[in-house]
Amino acid sequence: MRPALVCPVQIEAYDVGSETLALILYEYPFNERIRTYLRLEHLFLRLAQLAARDSTIDHHYALTTIFEVMDVAARADLKSDVLKDLDKQKHVLNGYRNNPAIALGVLDQITGQLEHCFAQLNSLPGKAGQSLTENDWLSSIRSRVGIPGGTCEFDLPAYFAWQHHASDARRADLQRWTAPLLPLAESIALLLKLLRDSGSSQKVMATSGKYEQNLPQGRTYQILRLRIDPALALIPEISCNRLIVTVRLMRQQADDRLQASGEDAGFELSLCA
Repeated sequence: MRPALVCPVQIEAYDVGSETLALILYEYPFNERIRTYLRLEHLFLRLAQLAARDSTIDHHYALTTIFEVMDVAARADLKSDVLKDLDKQKHVLNGYRNNPAIALGVLDQITGQLEHCFAQLNSLPGKAGQSLTENDWLSSIRSRVGIPGGTCEFDLPAYFAWQHHASDARRADLQRWTAPLLPLAESIALLLKLLRDSGSSQKVMATSGKYEQNLPQGRTYQILRLRIDPALALIPEISCNRLIVTVRLMRQQADDRLQASGEDAGFELSLCA
C-alpha cells in the first residue's frame, strides 16, 4: 500500500550550509472535515508501515488499523466530501490555464491525478470500505479487538491459525483487505498535498511563551503547520478559529505534567487555505 505523504506530527530535516537542522512538524486543522482527513492519513501511514513488516504482532496491529480506518470512513458524508473537494480543486486549477506563469505540463499532470482519484473513488459502491463490513471473518475479529485480550486463541481460533501463516501470505491478505480503501487513501493524500503546498512559511516569535495572530477576514484557512526545534524542548498547544491563531508553548516537567513556558522562543508557521 502507498503510504500517505505527511504524518500529522513528524520530524523534518533541512540542510543549512553543511549542517542539517531537524524540526518537529505539528499540524492543526481548522475544521472537522480536515481533522478527519488528517486522522485517515495518519492511519493509512501507520497501516503502510505495519503491513510491510514480517512479524505477527505487526500484522495484528495492521489489521486493527484497517478497522480504525473503517470506523472513520463510516461517516455518511465522508465520501461525498472528498469527491466535492477533488472536483473543486480541479476547477480551481483549470482557472490557471490562461496564466503564462503556469507550466501547463505540470497543471495537466495534477488535474489528471485529480480526475483519476475522482473516478476511482466514485466507482466504489456505498461508503469507502463497505465491502469489508460484509466479510464475516473480519467482522468476528473486529467485534473482539475492543475487548482487552479479546483476540486470544480460545476466543478466535481461526484468527489464531491465520497468525501462524507465512508472513507473505498474511501480507497478501492485508493487501487484499486494504484494496477497497486505496482510492480513499490516494484521494486524501493528493488533497492534503495540494492544501499544504498552498501555504508559505514565516518565522515568528512567541513572546513569554505565547503567540497570537489575527487572521484576515474573507479568507478561509484549512491547516496550520508549525515547525519547531526539538532542542528547545517546548510543546506547542494550538488553538485556531476563523479570526485568530493562538499558540501557547509548554514544557514537560519531571512529573510528566505540562507547564506553560514563560520564555521567548521562535518557530516557523504556515497557514494553508
